[in-house]
Amino acid sequence: MNSPRVRIGILGLALLAGLSAPVTASAAGTPARTPAAPTVEERRLDAAAPREILRRSGFDAVAPAFARALGGVGSYAEARELVVAEGASLWQRAVDRAQGRGPAGGDLSRDDDRPLYWARLGMVRELRLWEPSFEVSAVQRAALLDELERNSRGQTSIRYPAGKALKRVLVTGFDPFTLDADIRISNPSGATALALDGTVIETAKGRVRIETAVFPVRWRDFTEGTVERTLRPYLPEVDLFATVSQGRVGRFDVERTNGAWRGGFGDNDNIGRTETVPVTDPASQPQWTSTTLPYKAIVAANTGRFPVFDNTSVTEIPAGGTRPVVRANGPTAGSTARAGGGGDYLSNEIAYRATLLRDRLGLGATLPGGHVHTPVLLFGAGNTDPATGSVTDPEFVRNRLDIIAQVRSILGVAVDASGGQGDPADVS
Repeated sequence: MNSPRVRIGILGLALLAGLSAPVTASAAGTPARTPAAPTVEERRLDAAAPREILRRSGFDAVAPAFARALGGVGSYAEARELVVAEGASLWQRAVDRAQGRGPAGGDLSRDDDRPLYWARLGMVRELRLWEPSFEVSAVQRAALLDELERNSRGQTSIRYPAGKALKRVLVTGFDPFTLDADIRISNPSGATALALDGTVIETAKGRVRIETAVFPVRWRDFTEGTVERTLRPYLPEVDLFATVSQGRVGRFDVERTNGAWRGGFGDNDNIGRTETVPVTDPASQPQWTSTTLPYKAIVAANTGRFPVFDNTSVTEIPAGGTRPVVRANGPTAGSTARAGGGGDYLSNEIAYRATLLRDRLGLGATLPGGHVHTPVLLFGAGNTDPATGSVTDPEFVRNRLDIIAQVRSILGVAVDASGGQGDPADVS
């Protein structure tokens, strides 16, 4: 989820043109209005790899079943009820599959995050193209799409047990991205979210309940406040939070500093944004925010086979200057952000938004939180050509499982090294 300067060359730059594969979708009833066309992101569904991923996980029936159910609703209220229920059901089905509950649905490994991504896109496309027999305004359709997105990403199902018997940790992940470079791509942060949602881990400080959510790789959703809307109710209640995304090859990074800058790289709809991160109350917006995760303890611990680094680098325009400068040890006073440690893409932005929200809620001195970059999820040797390669292989699965396990271990170390709410986090 980094900017191009952080992302590795093996992925390449995503093509900036949309796909032109034919699009089909189920419809029902007499159209009350012409529905919007599918997005660039949705049009990728017709490629061979997504179809194979859906078939080999048993998720290929999700969108057609949803379309049939849409055809049976008789009012907007019924449509909303269906969308909420089916979105939540998809999220739970993906979590259950990842955690070994219920049928696997095929031979694709259970740890795979891609069935959720492609099945959700199929449902979204069906809803976008749906032609009901009753009037649905553009505003209503947008509201239905929003409900489907939020419920199918775990954003509305975050639940912690009452009382203080368990510590509370909140973790976020992302969808796959750079899909025009390699449409087979999986995102280990999304896979981690599925594997850890609702689980309890044992630490030296006791049992910890982890709740998770996944976010889209789209600038517009972040502009519209999806991060703040999802996290605001829970940050005052949790003991630690970590936004997680895919970063560099062969290493984890705890990102020390986050910057208020979008670098313009194209998102999953091939749309770029180059600007200051748009937030509410921009007059009080800082150029930089900082992690309160216990980075020294995390880096020093033996959490898994990948090395973990305390990344202090940023790119800034120094006070009084005009050109960007890379600083190895963080920003200088009065500088303007051009990239945080996590780059200038959406991983940096979710880290910036989450830590800014933490600070604006008055939790900066008591709530450990920040961003963790995972290693890039690589296919095995000989399976690197998107045109001819397989959608999975043993090394690909091993790498993803090891990344998931190491994130779990990092969270345990972070909890043990932190005071949690009411006690200063040990970030020294």
